[in-house]
Amino acid sequence: MKAQVFYGPGDLRFEEVPVPEPGPGEIVMRIEAALTCGTDVKVLRRGHPVMIPHVPTVFGHEFAGTVARAGRGVSDFREGDRVVAANSAPCGACRWCRAGRQNLCVDLLFVNGGYAEYIALPPRLVATNVVRLGPSLPARRAAFAEPLACALLGIERGRIEKGMTVAVIGHGPLGCLLALVAAQRGARALLVGKPGWRLDRVRGLGIAECLDAGQSPSLAALLRDVTGGRSVDVAVDATGRPEVWEQAVAAVGRGGTVVFFGGCAPGTTVALDTRRVHYEELALQVCPPPVYVRREIVHNRHVVEALRTKGAHFVDELDEVPDGLLTHTMGLADVPEALGLMERGQALKVLIEPYTA
Repeated sequence: MKAQVFYGPGDLRFEEVPVPEPGPGEIVMRIEAALTCGTDVKVLRRGHPVMIPHVPTVFGHEFAGTVARAGRGVSDFREGDRVVAANSAPCGACRWCRAGRQNLCVDLLFVNGGYAEYIALPPRLVATNVVRLGPSLPARRAAFAEPLACALLGIERGRIEKGMTVAVIGHGPLGCLLALVAAQRGARALLVGKPGWRLDRVRGLGIAECLDAGQSPSLAALLRDVTGGRSVDVAVDATGRPEVWEQAVAAVGRGGTVVFFGGCAPGTTVALDTRRVHYEELALQVCPPPVYVRREIVHNRHVVEALRTKGAHFVDELDEVPDGLLTHTMGLADVPEALGLMERGQALKVLIEPYTA
């Protein structure tokens, strides 16, 4: 089969590799759709010893498809089932798993290999984080389950409810999904981004009220202005920049919540107005995406919730969203180009179709 194989930072090779055979408890999926992710861009640039402890390995982690073969002992899935998988699974045995905090699992299993024609899913993942799809759900939309599950968790951490006003700072794909989920919970969602084609496109999708960050030298002043002086109830950083973390804290109103969703680079620090945090009772929540949020979605319920066709959060009944976040469609050979577009800010998400000529 054809696959994009990661050999190390900056070294991605389009190769012919053997089609995997399913071992006991495994399934082999024929990949119908894979999505690019900002995490892939970062990992390709600098590697990641946790997500990718061994090289070479097939790259990519957001994908959906059809079961091609099931290994011995697999009873929940059969050939022909359409499925989507998270890219991690907890051990279920460590202290944190036993305490119901699988996000802190000390032996979290990561799975890569979405940029290929087939992938073998290991027994632990098959047992916990593979979800069967309905017949009408397109694979390109099902592949959003993993990042949408991350967004679901971020909004859950912010305790966002109907009637609240929520500012999501950062209009990349995950920022858009965070705003989408907040709006579906009945909140007034404000999506803050820099002016340009991406903000224009997102505004056209109707995900949220889009605010140009350049309209005011102060994010806090901008949000006070659009809320009639009240400020927002929840501010969510989706940029991973320390200066924006500080702006998010400054922008939230009294008794509000700040969700640090975007992970800053190692070694960075932020300054907090401790008086304000203390006496105005601000709640500071962490929810590290997208590379570490995999630790957070090991609960199968987040993936299932992301795929429900009824209820507050769903993929199947959405029309242009999240499809509207797919700015390009390419084949497997084009993955380096697709990731380059992502890195240069010229794409939101790129749909990779392995069987596109």
